[in-house]
Amino acid sequence: MRPDTPAENVDHTAEAARLERTAGLYPEDAEALLLQAAAHLELAGDRPAATTLYDRLLSPSDGQEAATLESPHLIRALKASNLWEYGHEAEARAIIDGIRATAPRDPAPWVIVAESLEAHDELEEAHKTFTEGVTLLLADVPEPPPHASHPLLFGRHRVRRMLGAAHDDWDVLADTLHSSPVSLDELHDPKRVWSLGSDNPAELQAEISRLRAELGAYREELSRPFPVAVLHWPTGELAELLGAYPTLSAEYPSHEEHLATIEASLRELAASGTPNLGIVTGTVPSYEAFAASEASSPGDTNLLPQYATTLAARGRAAGWPPERGAGCWCGSGTAYAGCHGATA
Repeated sequence: MRPDTPAENVDHTAEAARLERTAGLYPEDAEALLLQAAAHLELAGDRPAATTLYDRLLSPSDGQEAATLESPHLIRALKASNLWEYGHEAEARAIIDGIRATAPRDPAPWVIVAESLEAHDELEEAHKTFTEGVTLLLADVPEPPPHASHPLLFGRHRVRRMLGAAHDDWDVLADTLHSSPVSLDELHDPKRVWSLGSDNPAELQAEISRLRAELGAYREELSRPFPVAVLHWPTGELAELLGAYPTLSAEYPSHEEHLATIEASLRELAASGTPNLGIVTGTVPSYEAFAASEASSPGDTNLLPQYATTLAARGRAAGWPPERGAGCWCGSGTAYAGCHGATA
């Protein structure tokens, strides 16, 4: 998890403190906010403080057990990576072994622990970890694989190039998914490092072009966690909202129409070329708290899109459309393809 602000011209310690304060105000968003705060602390060089935040998330507190976390494996992976960076190798390895044994179904923990191994020259173990993750998550998934799994394939490709391994089917798939004008084979060429010490202007210019292409790919990835988000109210929440604020009835004539409007709006945005769409789910207490913070009335319809944007900025957005085979965003328990995605 990386901060939502650029690395330059940022007081990372102050930003981490701000995010911690915000997490105290919005406990339902604390996980995403504290992960961002920990990332800022890592960038500030205060790795022990970052570990403290990871432990705060993973340890029971305020009556909430760690099992209620949305991404416990991700938090443990980030903690392990951070620990290794300031000398706690044994503890980091123990956490990494535990994550691999647990076999999470989320690509992110696999990527983080594999990259941590790679960063410490454990290339064989990094390769094994990338391969375990790819095999577990993609073996029975029809192509194209979910976007979230692409870093697994790209990381595995990179490590195999450094190990001098011949291309296999997963590497071919990674090449196919890579959209940069500079191929993965060039980006992951171990000989590239030699060009950085060259006195040949042509070689240096070629390496600059490769690095620019790679930076473009990273920027594309960094833009993805901040989707254009549409606000969704579950049945009970919408009923409570309209009971408390009848002026919103014109905005939400019925729950069925509300759900249909969400799907139609997202499809229209997708058809217009808008990338990285998402859905945020609102709750009445959270909305009322947001309205109070804005010194506005919850009955003001102009506040609704601002609330959606704020939830997305706190990391509450779920990507749309759902991944192949995933449940529908409406919460029906039915697969998206058989629910609101049936007419896609």
